[in-house]
Amino acid sequence: MSMQAKRRADYLPPAFTISDVKMDVRLHPTATRITSELQITRVSDHSQHLELDGDNLSLVSIKLDGEIFEDIEQREDTLIVRNVPDTFTLTIVNDIDPQNNKALEGLYLSQNTYCTQCEAEGFRRITYYLDRPDVLATFEVTLHGDKAQYPTLLANGNPVARGDNDDGTHWVTWQDPFPKPSYLFALVAGDFDLLEDSYTTTSGKSVKLELYVDKGKKSRGIFALESLKRAMKWDEDTFGLEYDLDIYMIVAVDFFNMGAMENKGLNIFNSKFVLADQRSATDEDFFNVESVIAHEYFHNWTGNRVTCRDWFQLSLKEGLTVFRDQQFSADMTSELSNRIKHVRVMREHQFAEDASAMSHPIRPEEVIEMNNFYTVTVYDKGAEVIRMFHTLLGEDGFRKGMDEYFRRHDGQAVTCDDFVAAMQTATDIDLSHFAQWYSQSGTPVISLTTMFDERKQVMDITVAQHTPPTADQSHKVPLFIPVAFDCIDENGKHYTDVDGKIKDGVLLLDAPSTTLHFTGVESPLIPVVLGNFSAPAKVNNNLSVEQMLLVFRYAKDAFNRWDAMQSVYNWCIAEFEKGQGEQIDDSVWNALSDVINNEADNHELLGECLVIPTFETLCQTRQRVDPNSLNSARSAFCDAFSIKLASVLKRVFDSISTDSYQYDQRSVNARRCKNVLLNHLARTEHGDSLVRQQYAAADNMTDTLGALKAAQGNLPDAFEALMQNFESEWNVDPLVLDKWFGLHATTERDDILSQLSLLKQHPQFTINNPNRVRAVMGSFAFFNTAGFHRADGAGYKYVTDYLLELDAVNPQVAARVVTPLTQWQNYAPAHQSLMKAQLNRLLGHKGLSRDMFEKVSKSLAFETSGEHA
Repeated sequence: MSMQAKRRADYLPPAFTISDVKMDVRLHPTATRITSELQITRVSDHSQHLELDGDNLSLVSIKLDGEIFEDIEQREDTLIVRNVPDTFTLTIVNDIDPQNNKALEGLYLSQNTYCTQCEAEGFRRITYYLDRPDVLATFEVTLHGDKAQYPTLLANGNPVARGDNDDGTHWVTWQDPFPKPSYLFALVAGDFDLLEDSYTTTSGKSVKLELYVDKGKKSRGIFALESLKRAMKWDEDTFGLEYDLDIYMIVAVDFFNMGAMENKGLNIFNSKFVLADQRSATDEDFFNVESVIAHEYFHNWTGNRVTCRDWFQLSLKEGLTVFRDQQFSADMTSELSNRIKHVRVMREHQFAEDASAMSHPIRPEEVIEMNNFYTVTVYDKGAEVIRMFHTLLGEDGFRKGMDEYFRRHDGQAVTCDDFVAAMQTATDIDLSHFAQWYSQSGTPVISLTTMFDERKQVMDITVAQHTPPTADQSHKVPLFIPVAFDCIDENGKHYTDVDGKIKDGVLLLDAPSTTLHFTGVESPLIPVVLGNFSAPAKVNNNLSVEQMLLVFRYAKDAFNRWDAMQSVYNWCIAEFEKGQGEQIDDSVWNALSDVINNEADNHELLGECLVIPTFETLCQTRQRVDPNSLNSARSAFCDAFSIKLASVLKRVFDSISTDSYQYDQRSVNARRCKNVLLNHLARTEHGDSLVRQQYAAADNMTDTLGALKAAQGNLPDAFEALMQNFESEWNVDPLVLDKWFGLHATTERDDILSQLSLLKQHPQFTINNPNRVRAVMGSFAFFNTAGFHRADGAGYKYVTDYLLELDAVNPQVAARVVTPLTQWQNYAPAHQSLMKAQLNRLLGHKGLSRDMFEKVSKSLAFETSGEHA
């Protein structure tokens, strides 16, 4: 298996192209027979042999233009077909073993369901092919399977023929008229419950909608189907994009590496992003179902109709589509809560990735394993870059740019540069400097220095940018950063600069620094910088805690008010780290009490503002973190917060009435606020009774889980009793039981490693199911600070022991779970040594997958410095 890196700079167009594919698939658990008939044409003037990708295939025969062809060479992952004509038909017959495909790439059989996952390079596990996104072909696929076991046979496109055979099998032929790359190929065979509906597009076309779910789960698919129709209408209204096939199908399966996959006309979903009702799903689950349903649907245009030239351009489709699903979710629910949700992902996970050995631009330059491209940088930072386009061009300009992008490139495989060029042409705005965001990695830091002349009533604020060196790039250039900017004084008056550099509330920072001049200033101004997280950057803005509270009081934008409260909490936690928490002035606690009182009826903002920054977020504002010290300081602040503010927290908690369950934004806000309050009140004298009362009275999973989370870190006896009750009720529902697994795995307790071993012996746990693995080992590694970061290194060793086992089964999932270990760079030296020792164990393991080798080897090769840290 080659460990050689592939580089964007080495891209070459394909030597051959495939225009049409006819596939015949005869399903069998261990010997599925694939016959593929490929129409192939040599591209340009060359005499190269044809090289097809293949992985773990058993070749039966090859015919060229109908005749047996033997001038071939089989290598480990390539089939070389020599001396071919310029245009020809190649017929390949091969066998594969779906039942023993535990990596869940290509075609696999799990829980008596055949399923595919071909992105990024899974199609080569089905048959020999030019498995690259810039080869687009039309597909006709005929599936054969046992009719009793697999009454449902699905593939991309429209069904055009079907029939029964005398041996108890049946067949269905599917045609997809739109040329597509092989990564969008899909087939599913199984026995499902079916929900049916239809949607009529703006132009009057009727589209059949089909949602396939496990038997008995039909009622839990209704919300997903309604979400799909909302997404279809939104895309028509917002971007003028209609669906293009006669049928749109979604299949929900339990065994799936990803969240979902946008295969043309046949989306395959992890069931956790389809199944939802009030008893089994939280408000957050409902939100995620709607969001992911929309994301995969929006890919029909931004990913399928216009796709990537090569995998280095992945953010072309993913960053853009994440932005689109974020805009949709904001319109369906709330702009504020959505923005905060996405900013938390950036601050908790993407900033950490930027600071680690895996740092890369949103358009990476090199990779060993393509599956490692599916990162928060490519997806979430990529979406933030698209958001900056939207800020710069305005809503109308952005729509014009999108229209131009589709006009130019529909049916093509293109690059990020093509997208930027379309945006620039449509709007006559020079975006050449802005395009640097695609090639420069790292998190820019925006710093402020101020100078106030009281006599002249003048204040100067210098805004500077600096991007620290990253693992992959030592030299950085200034970026083009739209910085939302506001200035207020201590009385809440808002000021703008006299030079007009701030336009419509935005400063375009495209140089190392710029100075803003303010006149008529009677007292020092308080700059509010990067409002609404207008760029994926950090800010050094040395405000006092009093100034932060003034920002909360006077800022116009609700996001900025929330952000100010996060800064107040961060400051308080820092005081506890220094051992000075008890000395925090009463004026701060009184101010926090006033905030809670004044916002008592603003459930959305208050619910967000009462969430204390996570350990992961706090890490990105510190260097050389001692995880146990920081975690203890955060816990001590949470305790003090609950005790000192107990009366006002209880009063607001009692004032929130939640009626019978409804999934609408007002109800979601109220439940969210009440559960955050309950989490704080669990540390007070009322905690035990309040938690048990809520659990007993809950008519929905949001409140049930809210009670469990409140008990988790504060009321061990109540937690144990309620968790036993929860397991007995939900033991037969693996999807809901994942919540139980995750809560146990993230509980901070001295015997957590023994607890993890017990969880792995649970009848519902299996290493073959990615959801189970993520719920237990992923939750522990990512979110159990005290357990994972034990001072003796036992947490690191426990995860590593499991990764050695998991990598042999499912390298994709293993490479995601290893992420917290690879981010050792920002921890104290003692923890760095312990983490690197386990990474060295992994690297020395014979047979390590490409997925793991890349992340582990890069992490160990990383050299820290003051800049990196």
